[in-house]
Amino acid sequence: MEGNITNKVSESGLITLDLEKFLPSEAAVGFDIAPFLFMGQILKEKDFRDAMLQHNWSAYAGKDVAVYCSADAILPAWAFMLIASNLQGLAHSIQAGTPEEVGPSIFLDRIRQGIRGEEYTDQRVVIKGCGDHPIGAYAYLEATRILKPHVRTLMYGEPCSTVPVYKRKAAL
Repeated sequence: MEGNITNKVSESGLITLDLEKFLPSEAAVGFDIAPFLFMGQILKEKDFRDAMLQHNWSAYAGKDVAVYCSADAILPAWAFMLIASNLQGLAHSIQAGTPEEVGPSIFLDRIRQGIRGEEYTDQRVVIKGCGDHPIGAYAYLEATRILKPHVRTLMYGEPCSTVPVYKRKAAL
């Protein structure tokens, strides 16, 4: 058998999109409100405001911050607003919840910022199906929502073995 070996995958014009590249490189840093509560249960406005003025916010520079309260306390909404006002412009992102709870939200934000549907106009796109880290269904849903209005074809899997998800119908 003579002849050149042809890489049909590279000649197919498929664009592979790997959602793993949007995973945060590190977990969110937690900001627990509980240590700032009087007797571990009550938020006293003056004391809380003073504590926020004295707090070293530089530790959150460039980080994804998860704001939560580990104590069973009723907190006013303005407390979260005050924390956010101190973190704004310093932290990469600010989310309400524990570091574990906000992980998916941060991942979705990165997908929304990183995938520009217009860049894939009339392209054949494969969203990579396997990798080193598990990707939740929510991420595939969001990528599909972003891409479908723009792509000609959307598939799941690997370029050598894809599952068709969407194909634009030809205009009449």
